[in-house]
Amino acid sequence: MTAPSRTLGIAFSDGERIGRLAGAVVRDDGTLDGLGFAACTVGGTDATDAAIALFDRLGREDVRHVAVAGVAPAWFNVLDLPRVHDALDRPVYAVSYEASPGLEPALREAFDGEALARRLDTYRSLPPRIRVERGESGRVAGDSPEPLFVRAVGIDADEAAAAVRGLVREGFRRPEPLRVAAIAASAHREALTEE
Repeated sequence: MTAPSRTLGIAFSDGERIGRLAGAVVRDDGTLDGLGFAACTVGGTDATDAAIALFDRLGREDVRHVAVAGVAPAWFNVLDLPRVHDALDRPVYAVSYEASPGLEPALREAFDGEALARRLDTYRSLPPRIRVERGESGRVAGDSPEPLFVRAVGIDADEAAAAVRGLVREGFRRPEPLRVAAIAASAHREALTEE
């Protein structure tokens, strides 16, 4: 499978109290084709709603896949990937860049009571991460390419892995929709901080 014709990449940039989301619609040739923004609460539980609202505001029925940067943005504001998939009726995958033992120990350290239970329920509903080898396009300065890790909902894990590989541009580590969205989220947060 090649990269989908248009992918919405959603990335986050944390502030003190507000996390900024940016959504970048990127065509399969790497061309930016739209931007949208939203906000969520740092340490809250509203990142899923913010991601869905961002998609709805964009009004882009031509988006085929949705990629998000990780599952716990804005200080453990855990994304409910199955709910995002159900709301958007698109394949959704979360991409991360490092091997990890999982978030449960960190969640238990940061929260307790109902706040912990809610986050654990959402986290445990997520599909397992799969390791995605990036191949030659992910090679940087002669090193072997670093793997990515993907959780996918609404698409077979192997198809999601192939789509993610197709979104990584030569010399870059992140899939292009997530790379562009991360730049936009950071710029959006900085612009609002200066106001």
